[in-house]
Amino acid sequence: MIRSYFGLSENPFALRDIQLLQHQQEIYDTLRVHCQQGGLCLVVGRPGTGKSVIKESLKKLPEKEYLVATVARTLHTYTNTVKILCEAFRIEFESSAFKCERKLIQQAFSLNRSGKMLVTVIDDAHLMAMENLRRLRLLLEDFPKNHNLILVGQPELLADLDLAVNLDLKSRVTYSVITKRLHDDVMRAFIERELDSIGLAHSTFTSGATELIIRSADGVLRKCRNLCLASMLEAVRATAGTTIDIDLVNRVLLQPHWQNEVDLTDF
Repeated sequence: MIRSYFGLSENPFALRDIQLLQHQQEIYDTLRVHCQQGGLCLVVGRPGTGKSVIKESLKKLPEKEYLVATVARTLHTYTNTVKILCEAFRIEFESSAFKCERKLIQQAFSLNRSGKMLVTVIDDAHLMAMENLRRLRLLLEDFPKNHNLILVGQPELLADLDLAVNLDLKSRVTYSVITKRLHDDVMRAFIERELDSIGLAHSTFTSGATELIIRSADGVLRKCRNLCLASMLEAVRATAGTTIDIDLVNRVLLQPHWQNEVDLTDF
């Protein structure tokens, strides 16, 4: 619908060809170094601050050089987590996690000898039971020493690791970073870069609309993307032309999920 209305060949503000922002690129580059040297890395931040973009970029590392295993279903049991690893390492799952652990270790060394660097990414790691995370860490301890385990999650993960019972995990962390809210100029550059990528002029969003989007997104990249996309949808719905003005953005901001709790007290 949007593509037809605006005359586009690609969906706007979509995670197609991932382009990292400068601070994301720095995190990505550091993680790649740890993929060569080995380590336990933490990437934490509030929802929408760019963690997923970094994770998706890691998944696109060249298959000839890297094996990137991603565990996204972190509420699973340890056995199901091992199943996911077996699938990533292309080995058949046995009847129990215990029987698979030896196969995983053997396969890891085989891949390592063939020149591949091994990376395991645990998404939403703050949701994983610490006991499961500890068992996983013990398994990966027997992997080649240059294996890199990357935990991606919300700041609660740091609080959990600060507990005395989890200091054995925290003491093994080799790199940690917090993905923070973005400055206004970075958000503005992001919007302009996305418009460039689909062949729309920067003036598609008026200056007032752009500033309102940036202010409403409050430094959260996902909010900025969603608000831009919703504003374009509103333009299509209202057949209001191909310029997004402040009125269209305000119509989107009237939707309940954009409202603060204090604005909803009358309902």
